[in-house]
Amino acid sequence: MAIVFITGSTDGLGRAAAQSLLDQGHRVVLHARSVDRAAALGVLRSRAAGMVVGDLRSAAETKSIADQVNAIGRMDAIIHNAGVYTQRSRGSTPEGHASTLAINTLAPYMLTALIERPRRLIYLSSGLHRGGEDSLDDLDWNRRAWDSAKAYADSKLHVVALAFALARRWPNVLSNAVDPGWVRTKMGGASAPVDLDTGQRTQTWLAVSEDSAALVSGRYWHHLRQEEPADEATDPGFQEDLIAKLGKLTGVELPQV
Repeated sequence: MAIVFITGSTDGLGRAAAQSLLDQGHRVVLHARSVDRAAALGVLRSRAAGMVVGDLRSAAETKSIADQVNAIGRMDAIIHNAGVYTQRSRGSTPEGHASTLAINTLAPYMLTALIERPRRLIYLSSGLHRGGEDSLDDLDWNRRAWDSAKAYADSKLHVVALAFALARRWPNVLSNAVDPGWVRTKMGGASAPVDLDTGQRTQTWLAVSEDSAALVSGRYWHHLRQEEPADEATDPGFQEDLIAKLGKLTGVELPQV
């Protein structure tokens, strides 16, 4: 049985993925933004192999999350699930970054660099990543007029590019990106067409399955099927430029090999 760390696992897709993996007999390390949210997990927390706490808006707390996970032991898989959607304003993290960038892009990048390397990495993206653009000159929204939908699309392009870059850099790790669809969660709303079970299925399958179809890397998935992502995501030049800029913004270097 595998041990899997899932960011943002107190509700929505993260919690559904945790419940699914636990029901299959796997071990799960949960993540909550705060102690209060961790306490609200109830029975799910008692079933977990571990619990880490920290706010992904904060670089210091993100580094602490990495330390907490490493103290538990090496993970077999990590599902980078946590994210935010429409933020009314750019906001400002303790380090001065735009909140959407910090949570959706910087945090998974930092955790990837700082947590002991697992066998599998899964990054939750969105079909909206195709609306992202090559915004590497102003990743942090310092010059552009704030556009919450665009910031979200950009961030989801970033994580697909990161997943594909890691598939190239780290051949011993299976690294993939997943579009779960428009799911009925707090983020997606009650009118969303995709139920929670369908929404979590692909990422949990990629995290633990020994099916040959799941043992691939550098792919973009939607409901257990491979799809073509935006062209920028597959461009090694874009990937490397992105990683270089994320390294400068965070002060954290992603290992080359």
